[in-house]
Amino acid sequence: QVQLVESGGGLVQAGGSLRLSCAASGITFRFSAMYWYRQAPGGQRELVATIASGGTTKYSDFVKGRFTISRDNAKNTVFLQMSSLKPEDTASYYCKAKPWNSTIDYWGQGTQVTVSS
Repeated sequence: QVQLVESGGGLVQAGGSLRLSCAASGITFRFSAMYWYRQAPGGQRELVATIASGGTTKYSDFVKGRFTISRDNAKNTVFLQMSSLKPEDTASYYCKAKPWNSTIDYWGQGTQVTVSS
């Protein structure tokens, strides 16, 4: 059974930082591409950052220079370090796993990030 469990969300003031974690089980994590998405109330889910199995990272323009995605294959965990947070970063943040040998994408349940002005 595949499980992705996000944690680390919370309430933070603008300019502050948070570190999100997503612990994976039931997949061959080291061979999986991992993603962070977010969805604001009334909005569509949007891609935030990607990290390939080999460690290559990509970011959406709205987080470049502020967010960092990383992974620890020994702990089957992907992280999202968020700095210089803005009120518009307020959203539920979701991690997604795309195993190399599966056509199925797996999602976590999300963690809420609220940035106050």
